[in-house]
Amino acid sequence: MAWSHVLPERPVVAVAGATGAVGREMLAVLEQRAFPAERVIALASHRSAGNRIPFAGDELVVEEMTPASFEGVDLALFSAGASVSREMREAVTAAGCVMIDNSSAFRMDDGVPLVVPEVNAGDLVWHSGVVANPNCSTIQMVVVLNALRALAPLKRVVVSTYQAASGAGQAAMDELYGQTGDFLAGRATTPSAFAHRIAFNCIPQIDVFMDDGSTKEEWKMVVETRKILGDVSLGVAVTCVRVPVLRCHSEALAIEFDSPVSVAVAREVLAAAAGVTVLDDPRERLYPMPALLEGTDDCYVGRIRRDESVEHGLQLWIVADQLRKGAALNTVQIAEALCAG
Repeated sequence: MAWSHVLPERPVVAVAGATGAVGREMLAVLEQRAFPAERVIALASHRSAGNRIPFAGDELVVEEMTPASFEGVDLALFSAGASVSREMREAVTAAGCVMIDNSSAFRMDDGVPLVVPEVNAGDLVWHSGVVANPNCSTIQMVVVLNALRALAPLKRVVVSTYQAASGAGQAAMDELYGQTGDFLAGRATTPSAFAHRIAFNCIPQIDVFMDDGSTKEEWKMVVETRKILGDVSLGVAVTCVRVPVLRCHSEALAIEFDSPVSVAVAREVLAAAAGVTVLDDPRERLYPMPALLEGTDDCYVGRIRRDESVEHGLQLWIVADQLRKGAALNTVQIAEALCAG
């Protein structure tokens, strides 16, 4: 059954997990986009209760998140981990509040829309109190794929990701900082947030391994892409790699279509697509790079070229800020779409 509550013109918004890297970014995005909230509430664990977080020229005092926290709240933006989202779901929806969840808890539930507003905002009409935010690496890929599939149906996508430390949270970003200094100073490094040293290294494992030899992160990108695009037959082959970059994820895509797509037309369509910026001039060595795009909102595309290994193929390179479009921004955009009706 679709959600029957109507959001007020100026909703009360709670950010659950407000002291984490994504939670802080959610607050920043709410402020920067002048989200029309009547009030914003910062929620976190009891350990963080009482801390103060800058917001909109003032400060928010962090409150301990309990089931009672959502009474009188209209929208709850969650980035507190899958177990917390599952634990709080009933309390949130029973209070008449819509949960927009950034964890993996509900993404593949049949009754929960998995939404990237530029791609499938229409799926919001059938939510029942919970909307899922996709995996960060999936988001930037489907924004680009959605624009290109207007030219010809997609047959297969092969993607290799180069994922930043931010995807594993603030502790992982701190570990990259610390290990870089230790490595350069000749000191021993002890991995904690990652299975191996991340400084000056690439780790071809994100999340746990599954029975078929793929990782859960790779599985997520396959099933989430199919759900968002509404195409269960789409072939998707993924290799996910953690790299020593702070916050922007990069992806190399090889896309096979079922009919011809020219590079020139693809470039034009991408340049006109919502949420996409094309940076693609090989003569000027212009292409997206994570070091230059931290704090930006779009999915940046470059290296657009023919894939001669298949009959109708293109290759390209995507970079997007994992904390922004990959998490906080997409969550706030979902909230904006819900408020717009």
